[in-house]
Amino acid sequence: MTQKQTLSFQAEVAQLLHLVTHSLYSNKEIFLRELISNASDACDKLRFEALNQAALYEDAPNLEVRVSFDKEARTLTIADNGIGLSAQEAIDNLGTIAKSGTREFMGRLSGDQKADAQLIGQFGVGFYSGFIVADKISVESRRAGLPPEQGVRWTSGGAGDFEVEEVTRPQRGTRVTLHLREDAGEYLNTWKLKSVISKYSDHISLPILMRKEEWKEGEDNKGGEMVLADEWETVNQASALWSRAKKDISLEQYQEFYKQISHDTEPPLTWSHNRVEGSTEYTQLLYIPSHAPFDLWNRDKAAGVKLYVKRVFIMDDAEALLPVYLRFVKGVIDSADLPLNVSRELLQESRDVRAIREGSTKRVLAMLEDLAKLEKDDAASGEDKGKYAMFYSEFGPVLKEGLGEDFGNHERLAKLLRFASTASDATSVSLADYKARMKEGQDAIYYITADSLLAAKNSPQLEVFRKKGIEVLLMTDRVDEWALNYLQDFDGTPMQSVARGAVDLGKLQDESEKKAAEEAAEAFKPVLEKLKQALKDKAEDVRVTTRLVDSPACLVVQDAGMSMQLARMLKQAGQKVPQVKPVLEVNADHALVKKLEGSDRFDDLAHILFDQALLAEGGLPEDPAAYVRRVNSLLA
Repeated sequence: MTQKQTLSFQAEVAQLLHLVTHSLYSNKEIFLRELISNASDACDKLRFEALNQAALYEDAPNLEVRVSFDKEARTLTIADNGIGLSAQEAIDNLGTIAKSGTREFMGRLSGDQKADAQLIGQFGVGFYSGFIVADKISVESRRAGLPPEQGVRWTSGGAGDFEVEEVTRPQRGTRVTLHLREDAGEYLNTWKLKSVISKYSDHISLPILMRKEEWKEGEDNKGGEMVLADEWETVNQASALWSRAKKDISLEQYQEFYKQISHDTEPPLTWSHNRVEGSTEYTQLLYIPSHAPFDLWNRDKAAGVKLYVKRVFIMDDAEALLPVYLRFVKGVIDSADLPLNVSRELLQESRDVRAIREGSTKRVLAMLEDLAKLEKDDAASGEDKGKYAMFYSEFGPVLKEGLGEDFGNHERLAKLLRFASTASDATSVSLADYKARMKEGQDAIYYITADSLLAAKNSPQLEVFRKKGIEVLLMTDRVDEWALNYLQDFDGTPMQSVARGAVDLGKLQDESEKKAAEEAAEAFKPVLEKLKQALKDKAEDVRVTTRLVDSPACLVVQDAGMSMQLARMLKQAGQKVPQVKPVLEVNADHALVKKLEGSDRFDDLAHILFDQALLAEGGLPEDPAAYVRRVNSLLA
């Protein structure tokens, strides 16, 4: 490319730029944090690539970010000597939204300024935040390793297109120049820029430099003014925050560091900063966010903490350092033992990495246990008491994945789970709470899974439990059916689905009830045989039940069978599912069931009973039109 090119932005980027220029960020000064963060990342990438290609440092081994301004030209410049961009990279990276696609980004914008601001960093579009304060941005860059004549200049006014041309640039790295709007003059001020850098970027581990100011006397010693000197000074601490002693780090510094690495605008719920010594030495600074990212359920997305080795950046999203079910955790792990040229493949095999993974997993679970304890601590503040509930509402379903993935921490995870129940609509009941409330003679923890809380609460299978005042856990997360395969008991008490097998309340059912049920089943035997014959293609068995009080029938599966809800979920996911033939249980005392005996519409009534039971538990009749015809026929 030798000629200047004018290119259009990726589809819909213009819409994004329109939003940005109308203050998508509620706090305009965040643009400086984003641009300095990008510059720091570019230096980290050079440092990493130079591990194998030292020549990339050229004649400038000291990495840095420089911030400068020109009052007369009304420009603000952020420059780095990091990895830089080639001409094609400038087109690809500055003309598109790099991550999950502009369309998805635009679809997630809600009009809530605070919520929308969180998306900018998550989608890798922090560069565009410069248009909050600038009506034109020019970028000059050269990728390390390319000759000077292969530099590139990128320019845009933030409308629908941008210009790209090759330039000669002796220095590697990138210089972003913002041509400030009339209302952004405050950023042409040393004190203002220093205060913003101190607030948001003090923890950046390489120096951020600005020109010193000095007093210049006026003529004849009359008056004077502050002017910029030729000397540069470091305006941040320029040391990795996690390498400092905890006592030297303020609450605000911890929170701002989290925001920088996570691109979040809200402070985290909690964090843990520790130096671990022993056979494996490493420092961990781990954060638990206060809300879930937009792509939490994408298990294939690269997720994980940032990995450093002896303060040298190695990689983002080092997924080997934490299990997948903790993919919401943000932070940094800095190892003293791993080699600088560690690869993702080596991470999977390293004994040191396994030790870091186990230690970090235990640390995250300990943070969650501390939050959970605050819920029951009378001395805890209201804000602290609500933190675990806030965490669980955002990340509870993901935590349940750990039941099937982390057998070493199985018991700890089970204690952290929370559910709604027939005693509480709030998702606040722990398994320990449930056990403490179990009735005398109760020998199982009863639960039901359903698509929604309303469906669970109104399930016919709960009728006898409600009648006897037995609490039942209501499980409505999609992951519950899968996770409960790995939770057979809690603290020695078996978990029992009320929709599996014949209901057996053991000591909670007196002898007279059992005898009456047996007599009803015997008297009803001829009708049961006819029902089995009529429903042989739909039901595995038909039997009289004691679990129903007000409803005529319900569906259950055998103890070892796949639940109907799980079968529906797998089918919706496009997976092949074996036919699940449930058991139809009927209430022999119900008027509709009694009507079966001697009815000349027996088959129609039998199918209606089955289909209504299917509807009640969240399914749909196999032939909805036939169901409607049968009901209409009876009504007529």
